[in-house]
Amino acid sequence: MRLGLVGLGRIGAFHATTLTGLEAVDHLVVADAAPGAARAVAERHPGRVTTAADVAEVLASGVDGLVVAAATDAHPGLVLAALDAGVPVFCEKPVARAAGDAVAVLRRVEAGDVPVQIGYNRRFDEAVAAAREAVASGALGRLHTVRSTTMDPAPPPAAYVATSGGIFRDCSVHDFDTVRFVTGREVVEVYATGSANGDPVFAENGDVDTSAAVLTLDDGAIALVSNTRCNARGYDVRLELHGTADSVAAGLEDHLPLRSLEPGATFPAGAPHTFFMDRFADAYRAELRAFTEVVAGTRPSPCTVADAVEAGWIAEACMLSLREHRPVRLAEVRSSPAPA
Repeated sequence: MRLGLVGLGRIGAFHATTLTGLEAVDHLVVADAAPGAARAVAERHPGRVTTAADVAEVLASGVDGLVVAAATDAHPGLVLAALDAGVPVFCEKPVARAAGDAVAVLRRVEAGDVPVQIGYNRRFDEAVAAAREAVASGALGRLHTVRSTTMDPAPPPAAYVATSGGIFRDCSVHDFDTVRFVTGREVVEVYATGSANGDPVFAENGDVDTSAAVLTLDDGAIALVSNTRCNARGYDVRLELHGTADSVAAGLEDHLPLRSLEPGATFPAGAPHTFFMDRFADAYRAELRAFTEVVAGTRPSPCTVADAVEAGWIAEACMLSLREHRPVRLAEVRSSPAPA
C-alpha cells in the first residue's frame, strides 16, 4: 500500500522509519513545511520515499492512507483534508489543541464513513494491553486504585511549551487515555495541582513542569496521575492497577529509571529508558501496523476520535481545576469548555 506522511519533526521522522519497515507499506509520500526535512527523510530511505510540497499534493498522489504528525494546530485541517479526499487517516494526539475544535472534527468524522485512528501508542504496549485484559477478566476483583505516571527526562524546547497547551493537554492525556482504555470506565471528576519551580518558561506560558491529578471514575475507583518534565534519571512511564483480588503493573522492568535503596537490591538492573522512542518502540510499530489494517479495511479504528475527545475533556477539567484550586466535574467542562 502507498501511504502519505505529513510532518517530519521528531515523531514524524521516527514514524517514517517505522512505516518504511512495515511489509504492508510499499511506498511513502512525505511532506513538511520545511522542504529540507522531506528531502532528508527521502535520502535516508532511497527508493521507498517520495517528497511532496504539501498535503494536497500528498493526497493527489494516490495514497491509500495519510499519517499526520505535524504540529498540533495543523491537526484539524489535515484530518479534514483527508476526510474530504476519502482517505483513511492516522493523526498523532491530540486531535486539536482546543476541545471545541476536537468536537468539530468528531462531528465531521461521525457524518461520514472514512476511518480515523488517533495516536495513543500506549494502547499497543504489551503490558498495558495485558493490564486491560486483567481488569476485563475480573482477575483483579473490584478495581479500587489506578496509578499512571509519565516523567520526562528533560523539559521540551521553549517553542514547544509555548504552543503545547499545557502539561495536561500534551503529556497527561496519554495517562488519561490509558486509564480509560485499561479500566473501561469514564472519569466523572478531577482534582489537579501543579508547580513550576524549574525552567521559568513554564510559568511564563501559564504552565507547570510537575503535576498531579486525582480522577474519580464512574464506578467510584480512584486514578492517580503524576507527571513531570524534570526526571533526570530517565523516561519513566508506569501503570499500576490495584484490586480486591490482585495487583499488577506495567513498566516495572529492568529499564525502569528508578534506583532502589534497599540493601542488596539489584533491580532494576538495566540502563534506564532515555526517551519515549526507546521505551515504546514496539508499541509505535504495532500502532502503525494496526493503521495499515484500518486502511486495508480489515479492522476498525483501535483508537477513535471519540476516544481522543474524552481524554481532551479530562485535560480541560484538569486545567480548570489547576487554575481554580477546586474539584471539577467533567459535566462542567463539557457544557462550557475551559479557555485555551
